[in-house]
Amino acid sequence: MNRRGAIGIIGQAMFMAAAFPAWTQPAGWPRRMTDADGREIEITTPPQRILSSSVTLTGTALAIGAPVVASGTTVDGKFFAQWAEKASDVEQLWPAGRVDLESVLMIAPDLILVSASGADSALAQVAQFSAIAPVLVLDYARQPWQSLAEQLGQATGREDQAAALLAGYDRWIEEQRARMVLPSGPANIVSYHGPGMPNPVAIATGVHGRLLASLGFQIEGPPPDWPGTDAAAGDFVRVAYEYLPDLTAETTFLLNAGQDRVEAFMADPLLANLPSVRAGQVYALGETSFRIDYYSARQIVELLAAQFASGQAG
Repeated sequence: MNRRGAIGIIGQAMFMAAAFPAWTQPAGWPRRMTDADGREIEITTPPQRILSSSVTLTGTALAIGAPVVASGTTVDGKFFAQWAEKASDVEQLWPAGRVDLESVLMIAPDLILVSASGADSALAQVAQFSAIAPVLVLDYARQPWQSLAEQLGQATGREDQAAALLAGYDRWIEEQRARMVLPSGPANIVSYHGPGMPNPVAIATGVHGRLLASLGFQIEGPPPDWPGTDAAAGDFVRVAYEYLPDLTAETTFLLNAGQDRVEAFMADPLLANLPSVRAGQVYALGETSFRIDYYSARQIVELLAAQFASGQAG
């Protein structure tokens, strides 16, 4: 390790000693957790300076009020639009896929969050991060944001805040569901890209499928033996464009889309005989719908509640 790195670690140790003298050790700490990478980690005191190397994890951490001071960004150097305004005090670090260890030392975090997968994963740097601060690896691709919130609550001492957030969200979902009049029949969720590209279709048990199911929709997932698909990856099956006409649901929701994408889908001659196209029941889930966290989930539900509140759709 070079001199700058040594100074950074010494500075971190001095910060922790000043913030949490031995005689004021909080009750219930240290805490030991098993992360998504199977490692046993120890977090000695409630974190005060969290560095999230994954922009996807940052939104859920912010939702429970965790003290995130710095975060990785999307590949184009931005935060997700659904929570960017909540992150005005969060320092933007590297774009997804480009880790800068020197900036980690300068931040002097007392907890580092890492995604187990995805373009914003820094899994290869866990050993180097661990020389600076405890590292918690979380797998957002295999669980809903609610369970991530619970894990982050445990890791940060904000269990009560996480529980309150989830309880309030559940009540709000029930309120929105009561306002809605849904179209009849099943619905599917498609990430539509057109010819020459995969067109992922959500599985019924994925995070998007569960979100719409919580509002009362019956989700049609792709057949498990559908020809021309890749293996299921997380919440989606990567469907060959030519097989989209095999979908049978009477309603289609388009992921990461606005009205322009709906119009393109409806005008696609290959899809003209889809039940949802014939019925005129194709709807956008919004531009922030690809990654589901507390903030994007609310935006999706607000959009659907407005769409179906009058019962005129379908």
